[in-house]
Order: sequence, then C-alpha cells, then structure tokens
Amino acid sequence: MDFNVKKLACGAGVFFTRAVQFTEEKLGQAEKTELDPHLENLITRADCTKNWTEKILRQTEVLLQPNPIDHTGARIEEFIYDKLDKKLPSRTTNTELLGQYMVEAANEFGPGTPYGSTLITVGEYQKRLGGAERDLLQASAVGFLAPLRNFLEGDWRTISKERRLLENRRLDLDICKARLKKAKLAEAKAALNHLRCLQDFAEAQATYYAECHHYMQALQRELSKCANSVSAPHPTATVCPDPVSSAFLSGPPSPGATVSSLSSQRPSPLAMEQTQLPVTGTRKAKVLYDYEGHDGSELSLLADELITVHTVPGMDPDWLIGERGNQKGKVPVTYLELLS
Repeated sequence: MDFNVKKLACGAGVFFTRAVQFTEEKLGQAEKTELDPHLENLITRADCTKNWTEKILRQTEVLLQPNPIDHTGARIEEFIYDKLDKKLPSRTTNTELLGQYMVEAANEFGPGTPYGSTLITVGEYQKRLGGAERDLLQASAVGFLAPLRNFLEGDWRTISKERRLLENRRLDLDICKARLKKAKLAEAKAALNHLRCLQDFAEAQATYYAECHHYMQALQRELSKCANSVSAPHPTATVCPDPVSSAFLSGPPSPGATVSSLSSQRPSPLAMEQTQLPVTGTRKAKVLYDYEGHDGSELSLLADELITVHTVPGMDPDWLIGERGNQKGKVPVTYLELLS
C-alpha cells in the first residue's frame, strides 16, 4: 500500500510540474523546445486526416441509413456482433420490404386483375432495387466504412498515444532545461558572492597586517626609548614611557619626524652603534619591510634585500645613509637589521 501511495504521489508531482511547464509555455513565460519541422508537418496532417475521416464516416452512415432510429439500432447491432466475433446477418431493406408488401397485396387482390398484375410487376422491381441497396450497404460497410473505423479506432489511437508520450517527454526535457538554467544562474550568483567575500577577506587581512606593521614600528621606537633611558647616565632614575599611551594612542611618528624632548636628551641606538663604528665606516644591513622613498633624498627598500649603510656626523639618529649599487639615499633605522 505504501508503494502505491508513493507511486501515486510521484505521478501527481510529475503531472503538476508538466502542467506548470505547459501553462508557462502558453503564457510565453517559459522556453519551448521546437520539434523537427518534418515531424510537425506529419502531426498537422494526422490531425487533418482524423477530422475529415470522422466527418466522412458520419455522413456516409447517414446516407446509407437515413432514419436515425434505424441507424442507431443498426449501429448497436453491429457493435454486439462485432464484440461476439460473429458475422452480421443480412437485413431486409425498406425497398425490399415494400416490394414484398406489393406482391402480397397483388395476391390478395388477384394476380389476374390489371391492378394485381401491375402490383406484382412493381413489387418485383422494388425487390430488385432493395437487393441492390443491400449489396451497396454490405459493400460500403466492408470496403469503405470498415477501413475508416479501423483507422479511427486503431491507427489514430496509436498516433494519439505516441503524441502524448512525445509531448510528455518534451515537457520533461523543457522542465530539466529550465531547472538547469536556474541552477547555472544561482551558481554564477553564488560564485560572484564568494568572489566578493574573498575580496573582502583579503582586504581585511591587508588592513590587519598593515595595522600590525604600524603598531610594531611604534613598539620598536618605544623599546628603543626604553633602552636609551636605561643606558643613559642620569643622576635621577628615568621611567620607560607607556607603550599604550605613546604608541597606540598618539600613533607612530613617521621615520622623518623629530623625536620627543625626552629621547632627544638621551643617546639613540645609533649612538651605541657609533661607539663600535667609525664615522665613515660601513656595515651590511638586511631590510625588514618594504619602504617607499618620499623624495629624491630617500632610498626605496624591498624586504629581505641586503644594502650597505653608514652614518655621517650631525645626521638624524633615526636615519642612515644606504647604498645599493649606484643608488644612494637616506633609509630609516627601524626598517633595518644591522649585520655584524
């Protein structure tokens, strides 16, 4: 029982989807797969043949059996004998029956009388006409009406069944095409959304790493200030500035900005390096981050490259002179790692 219910539900669902597709095609809201032109021509000719065959069959039956009552009874009798698979017996026609009545009347009136002999003559010819009519009916039924009925009840039913099957398959195909089109549109939209999300993610990462780089530069500056304050000989103890208040609240100063009054009174890391290097001495340095020079006096840097650096008297302690081949310019100390 469950299987039958499922089958019924499945069939109802298929019928509903086909009905929706057919309705949308009629309203011009869905695409329709066009059949082969030759097949369309055959279908049109089949419809035309069926319509004219029905009209000719009905009019021929009316012609051969003009009385509606007799016609209906004859059709019922033919149907019963056809179902019983028996041969339909020949029936007396109205013309034959008229001739038989005339002959019987002449026998009653007297065949030797002028009127009786005339009735006999007319009755015999009426019988002959009735026999010819019966032959016409039989020949028409066998040679003309039977093929027409066979076409309508046999070939046309097969054609109609195949047409319904073809139309159902075409509707199923168009339904699949419509679903595929919707799926492709949804996939393209989803891909576009995913691409946009990836772009947003990449931008967020770039912003994050830029902020990290910004804060790490500020932290390096604050740590340098702390180291200078520890190593500087002052009569009173100095306090290391708060990295949060100085680096994150006020923002990191640019490499060319002036140092605070506290750091300007203490020696910088460059002063410590100068105790080991002569004024004109050179050392190798590794670039930690990319740096874009702001003017012609600054040297642009690429991360992980090696350059030669040195200092000159009176130069800002946050800067060194960097050389790379024939290129020369100022470089910020915080972007470098001095190599021994």
